[in-house]
Amino acid sequence: MARLYEYQSKRLLKNAGIHVPEGDLAFTPEEVRQVAFRIGKPVVLKIQVWLTGRAGLGGIRFAESGGEAEAAAREMFGMKAKNFVVDKLLVEEKLKIKSECFAGLVIDDARKAPVLIFSSVGGTGIEEIARKHPDKVWQIPVNIKTGLKDYEVRNLLQKAGLSGKLLVQLSGVLTKLYRVARRYDARSVEINPLVITEEDIIYAADCHLAIDDYAVYRHPELDIEVAREFDRPPTRLERIAYRVEENDHRGTFYFLQMTEEIPPEEKYIGFHGAGGGGSMMSMDAVLDKGFKLANYCDTSGNPSASKVYRAAKIILSQPNLKGYFASGSGVASQEQYHSARGMVKAFHEEKLEIPAVIRLGGNYEEEAIEILGTYLKDIPAAVEGYGRDDSPEFCAQRLEELTEKSQAASHAVRPMNDPELPDAGYFFETMTGRIFLDHQKCENCRTKGCIEACRAQILKLEEGKPVLSIPMVEARKGKCTECLACEIFCKFHEQDAVTIYLPIPGLKEYRDKLVKS
Repeated sequence: MARLYEYQSKRLLKNAGIHVPEGDLAFTPEEVRQVAFRIGKPVVLKIQVWLTGRAGLGGIRFAESGGEAEAAAREMFGMKAKNFVVDKLLVEEKLKIKSECFAGLVIDDARKAPVLIFSSVGGTGIEEIARKHPDKVWQIPVNIKTGLKDYEVRNLLQKAGLSGKLLVQLSGVLTKLYRVARRYDARSVEINPLVITEEDIIYAADCHLAIDDYAVYRHPELDIEVAREFDRPPTRLERIAYRVEENDHRGTFYFLQMTEEIPPEEKYIGFHGAGGGGSMMSMDAVLDKGFKLANYCDTSGNPSASKVYRAAKIILSQPNLKGYFASGSGVASQEQYHSARGMVKAFHEEKLEIPAVIRLGGNYEEEAIEILGTYLKDIPAAVEGYGRDDSPEFCAQRLEELTEKSQAASHAVRPMNDPELPDAGYFFETMTGRIFLDHQKCENCRTKGCIEACRAQILKLEEGKPVLSIPMVEARKGKCTECLACEIFCKFHEQDAVTIYLPIPGLKEYRDKLVKS
């Protein structure tokens, strides 16, 4: 799920007609003072982080004036709240609260339906409320076809002992809350507390929404950077990785950094899984050998070779790694030669020096292992390929043995340079890159093996030179699968006349900054 900050969630509620406290977002102490002065009342300052229990962290402060608010803000900006560094505060009017409630909506996977939850007790998490006050929590499932009906909400509130104008107001709030969740494809939304002021006006004093990952593309107006459930802001490398996944639907690429600071003396490795369960087993295997994970990465669901290549390049953008470990389910239905070719291209470009153990169990695993053995034998690193019959524990043992023998102290991140392209030549665009064919070099080719290597049969010979056999627009749409086979064959068996350029936006700048620092 992709989480929204409190201020983002409240904007959606306000647009739907639900009362929220007067206020605004501030990024400096001076802006806090200006917002407080504009409100002209006592205010509350709240750090904007994806955490509960902010008050206990010192993340909620009250102030009677603009000057007092500015002074409090100077102490709050820059504070560390678990995995967050506070860089924005929500400044709102302090409400005169008479009572607090809880209102929320979650997707119940067991019921296969949204469930509306209401409690006449608020202020703490719904789990704690249900444990301490089970008689004060009510819920109803919502029929997704017909939506939430007014009478259903009124019946729920009557069970909670509400009546009169308060029942009518609350009914309107809960109905609007459901509409917000439905409109924005929320997996969960909660208003806690939903407060009733001394003037008998109902306000959403705090609110949080989490949007379904797969629906984020439908809501560009929400400005969600990364459609993942983090407990912290995404790192710069995670943002770069997500752009790869966002722009390429073929298979899955999930990348999570475990740490941004890798001490050179510790046994951190780059981890590259394929499939959830098998990846978990593989993680356990390397952790049992005393390794630490710099990242968790998953390329599964039959990813293209270009996607695996980009994943490997991103993993290897982390300095001080002691090794590279790739292992998934062992029985994957995806064609493993795609993964092998992606790693061959990445490891050669990186001039990999740290050892790598690659377990590619599944379809065509024998061919994948042969690709690794054939085309990676001349790089500085020791690279070993294994299949389904080799357990994750055995492969982890091999990585441990190889790292102990390795001459490389740790992985050094290199600057990324664009490939040298022919001044004039034949090229065409693919879904995520470009393929260049140096026809001058092709004149010396004996085998024309790139044609046979291209299983998608998108290349043909024309006057003895390889060209597209399909319209260029079809190659751009995905008929060229970016399998990398033509480049690898030509590089190692012929004239090195094929260059496949697969850009990774932002990675060059990221590495340049690393190298300079």
